[in-house]
Amino acid sequence: MTAGIVSYGAYVPIYRLSRQEMAKMWGGGYRKGEKAVANSDEDSLTMGVAAARDCLKGFDSKTVDGLYFASVSAPYREKQSASIIAAALDLRPDAFTADFCNSLGSGANALKAAQDAVNGGRARRVLVVASDCRLPPPNSNFERMLGDGAAALLIGSDDIAVTIEGQYGISSDFLDIWKKDRNDTYMRSWEDRFILDKGYLDHVKRVVDTLLKNQSLSPKEIAKAAYYGPDPRSHGSLGRKLGLGPDQIQAPMFDELGNTGTPFFMMILVAALESAAPGNLILAASYGDGSDAFLLRAGDSISNIQDRRGMKHHLESKMALSGYGKYLRYRDLMEWEKTPMPPAESSVNVYYREEKALIRGYGHRCRSCGKVQFPPQRLCMWCQDKDQFDDVRIVDKKGKLFTYSMDERAVFALDLPNILVIADLEGGGRIYNQATDRDPDKIEVGMELEFTFRKFHEASGFHNYSWKLQPVRC
Repeated sequence: MTAGIVSYGAYVPIYRLSRQEMAKMWGGGYRKGEKAVANSDEDSLTMGVAAARDCLKGFDSKTVDGLYFASVSAPYREKQSASIIAAALDLRPDAFTADFCNSLGSGANALKAAQDAVNGGRARRVLVVASDCRLPPPNSNFERMLGDGAAALLIGSDDIAVTIEGQYGISSDFLDIWKKDRNDTYMRSWEDRFILDKGYLDHVKRVVDTLLKNQSLSPKEIAKAAYYGPDPRSHGSLGRKLGLGPDQIQAPMFDELGNTGTPFFMMILVAALESAAPGNLILAASYGDGSDAFLLRAGDSISNIQDRRGMKHHLESKMALSGYGKYLRYRDLMEWEKTPMPPAESSVNVYYREEKALIRGYGHRCRSCGKVQFPPQRLCMWCQDKDQFDDVRIVDKKGKLFTYSMDERAVFALDLPNILVIADLEGGGRIYNQATDRDPDKIEVGMELEFTFRKFHEASGFHNYSWKLQPVRC
């Protein structure tokens, strides 16, 4: 079997923080543009779920045999994130899962592992998800440059939209950016010129040059090059060293998105695939503890998967953070006023017992009256029949806002006002839930809502994930 890309997806948080707002806080000059900022209830895991759902549009999740998650900002140090993402996507219990961590190059490592699994006959389809939500030091170049986001690629042996025609990679112990296991809140880095010249530029150029030589290609034959870059200057410098013209280089979106870390080269690749024509040769390259380059060719069916939200629609769908203070609040970067409230408690037992509802997103349809209800319970709230239900996954459905409330003083909410909604779902059923990624001034009865996987809170020493509602992102 020969593995290729069957589908792709991406996710960019709805919030943006302008670099001008950062300059207002810290003074001095500022770069133009803005960066994507995850909401207070988002992290690398929830963004990975969103990118994966975009990638799996039109596909049965039960046909996915494995899921690999790549990140340097996974929410757990000792607990697999891929297994949670697989549950949220409702993958089969026997789908194998694995985390690839601790390097910006882990996305490429996961991609190669997925190829090996498919080529070796171990799997028919493997979903590769890369996501990062890194915490940069305040008033630093990292803070001005780093953004949040995720990408996903479905690797398979049939229905291939993009063939993988070649690859080459090297491993390196070069020390440029790192974070120690204990006591390091922020990443550390060495002097810029050294790590760019001897690390990034040297490694990626060597890998790309070797791949093109092995494939007997010249740089002019590449339609689009989608490669990682730590900043706009070094990204442009690498393109010139590779002999690529400006029209061959896929825009890296530094001024609209920022450097998203592990998923960055995959997000740039998704942007290239969104406009690729059949026959186009696409070069993709990662960086981190070495470098990997991939030579891809768009197939005749590429247009069949160009209806994803991907990069284009997610970048167009945005809201501006009201100021740097809101960013501080979302990232919990200060000591805040203590408000008297009972301690938050959570139960691992409840999560185990209610996993099908809380994580997989299933409700019940009554066999007697046909009504859908969530959360599941033994008695139908309409006809009172007992234990007469069929499972129905509600989180793939949209809903319309029936009514809502706003709480301006919710002591537990980071994103005030706290908005609670009641929504009528497609195909029947009504749900009471929390709204996220919303503009309070634009909430109105009848608006269309969709489900999104988010953190509800952290309590009892673990993350509490489940589903919320948000206005549909066009």
